[in-house]
Amino acid sequence: MSVRKLAAEFVGTALLVIFAVGAATLSFGFGLTGSSTSAGVITTAMAFGLVLAGLAYALGPVSGCHVNPAVTMGFLLARRISTRDAIGYWVAQFAGGIAGAVILWGVFESSTQYTKSTGLGTDGYDSHSMIHLGVGGAFIAEVILTFLFVLVVLQVTKHVQTAAVAGLAIGLALATVHLFGIPLTGTSVNPARSLGPALVVQGDALNQVWLFIVAPLIGGAIAALASVFFVEEKTDTVELGSVDVREATATQVTA
Repeated sequence: MSVRKLAAEFVGTALLVIFAVGAATLSFGFGLTGSSTSAGVITTAMAFGLVLAGLAYALGPVSGCHVNPAVTMGFLLARRISTRDAIGYWVAQFAGGIAGAVILWGVFESSTQYTKSTGLGTDGYDSHSMIHLGVGGAFIAEVILTFLFVLVVLQVTKHVQTAAVAGLAIGLALATVHLFGIPLTGTSVNPARSLGPALVVQGDALNQVWLFIVAPLIGGAIAALASVFFVEEKTDTVELGSVDVREATATQVTA
């Protein structure tokens, strides 16, 4: 396992939390989008999508830019990453999510307007859902949202021909699931993104975080099965990290 790949996953996940979860906190915690819930949803969704798109082009050639344990689960079950590498990625991603949340909290905590009720962009259900979605509905929603996102990631990174637009497609997919998912659960689709802020905020966020770890992993696993089913056996597949999404050609990156 390359230290460079693990560092890329750690840094990428931390940056995703800092910028995207930061935008969510500014929108809904600090209320910078005013009384318009729609403005907050769009702002947050675009933040997640744009940050991930940028990271995909920057870190994709290094580690594949999973920055999400559910994505790594998909790659593992699709046999595009080894179990050993997947475990390393998971450790780096969760550590990065926690580090990003701590850094973000450190930034916001210095504001005189920050209080415990401001939160840190955590996910939730029941009273913590905008529409008071129950645990069953929240679980199903997270599985479906993650399924769509991970399926897109697996499909657009499977062919050399789609390398140049892979980052854009992945970013748009993440923005799309947030547009639908934020009113339901806040949208996780990423266990590392959910665990970090929950550990910092504690309380109900930490009590409910199990759902946002388990459901996305299941969604990622189902996406892997679908990806294998939809793709013909003979195809120009590429190994993890072998496609530089900044160019239309692939270059092999070895561990």
